[in-house]
Amino acid sequence: MKERYLQLDALRGYAIFTMILSGSIAFGNVLPAWMFHAQVPPPTHQFNPQIPGITWVDLVFPFFIFCMGAAVPIAFNKKKASNSDLSVVSIAFRRYVLLIYFALLLEHFKSNKIAENPTHSVLLFSMVGFFLLMLSFTKWSKIFSVKTEQLLNASGFIIGIILLFVFPFNKGKGFNIANSDIIIVVLANMALFGIIIWWFTRQNALLRLGILPFIMAIFLTSKNPNSWNEWIFNLTPESGVYRFYFLKYLFLFIPGTIVGEWLIKSSQITLPLLNQKTTLDLFVYSCFVLLVGNLIFLFNRSLNINLIFTILMLLLIVHLFNKTFNETQLFLKNCVYVGAYCLLLGLFFESFEGGIKKDPSTYSYYFVTAGFSFFSIIIFSLIPQYSWLKSVNQFFTLVGQNPMMAYVVGALFLIPFMKITGLYPYWNSMNTNWFLGFMKGFIFTLIACIITLPFTKKGLVWKT
Repeated sequence: MKERYLQLDALRGYAIFTMILSGSIAFGNVLPAWMFHAQVPPPTHQFNPQIPGITWVDLVFPFFIFCMGAAVPIAFNKKKASNSDLSVVSIAFRRYVLLIYFALLLEHFKSNKIAENPTHSVLLFSMVGFFLLMLSFTKWSKIFSVKTEQLLNASGFIIGIILLFVFPFNKGKGFNIANSDIIIVVLANMALFGIIIWWFTRQNALLRLGILPFIMAIFLTSKNPNSWNEWIFNLTPESGVYRFYFLKYLFLFIPGTIVGEWLIKSSQITLPLLNQKTTLDLFVYSCFVLLVGNLIFLFNRSLNINLIFTILMLLLIVHLFNKTFNETQLFLKNCVYVGAYCLLLGLFFESFEGGIKKDPSTYSYYFVTAGFSFFSIIIFSLIPQYSWLKSVNQFFTLVGQNPMMAYVVGALFLIPFMKITGLYPYWNSMNTNWFLGFMKGFIFTLIACIITLPFTKKGLVWKT
């Protein structure tokens, strides 16, 4: 992959890192509310859909969906000769099926889903699930032949499917198709519908964007009883693997595909001359301040201040961009202007649907987080210039190149391992103060990601 695409890996790696972190920090009354999803505040973490606002946790999934969309045109650009309507549709369905299998296996093999009080044998069996996923999804051709890779992948799938139907999962109740990892299920739907939409609109980005208002129309009219809109919205063969509701994330996936197309067309990002270093630094810092400021003001509900702050920051960012870069940097320029448009559109939607929320997600949430994604890809495009951030950026890049493994290793390997070895009570005892409560999650996340690094470096990545 050309170096100019590594910002996608880095942003994806950041998303995976923070996704694991947000689920492993201390829960209860140890950490402040902005360390969790805005709608599940401490100390009880009971879901309350009436609470508006977002936190850094609410950016994790949108960033990942955005990167997923950006990767689609890049992936298909590599093999133009073999692309046809039928082959692309079959690839989309194949990825959908593989990700649904992934979601089912992951959720069924979690030790707390197998038994109420997992024994050592149950914990070991949970770890078997990790190795089955590794067998099923790893690109073994880096060390074996293609035929051997196909044999290993097929063996993993067959064994996994047999175990799903034979082993008494769900605390003895057996296989349940509704028992699946919801995040992976949404990714599966994006792989199916997002890829097909992109392929048939690949020559016309405006037409692709034009599909979004029709999806919006179904959402807004689906509550009208006995309407065809309601019928389409509720139509599903199985709610555990498809719901029209999942298509809301196309509002992030489709803008992501446009970024991927920009990356393909753009030349290498050229840093300005040394005498422009100050304005470059201010440009990067301003993008970061824009994101942090919006999070703070939206969470604290300082909406009037946030709108004024955002407009002023966007004007400053545009000014600094024009002083720092020339017109050849179309990728950065497009991200600045489209990111500004999405962010402002999201803020203008803020009062609609009771304020910005991740759950139930609002249109303000889609547009604001899309704007955040554009500015985040700018930041990760320019981070490599800072030597003091080089190792951090490289770490996120490697994690982002193997996100499926990083996502799974904590639940199916690290937690069972800690429980078997007796380390789990010590780790769990860190729920005493804010510092240890955060370090509990940070250490866990760091170890989970570090486990993936040697596999990534050897090219043994999990792919669909």
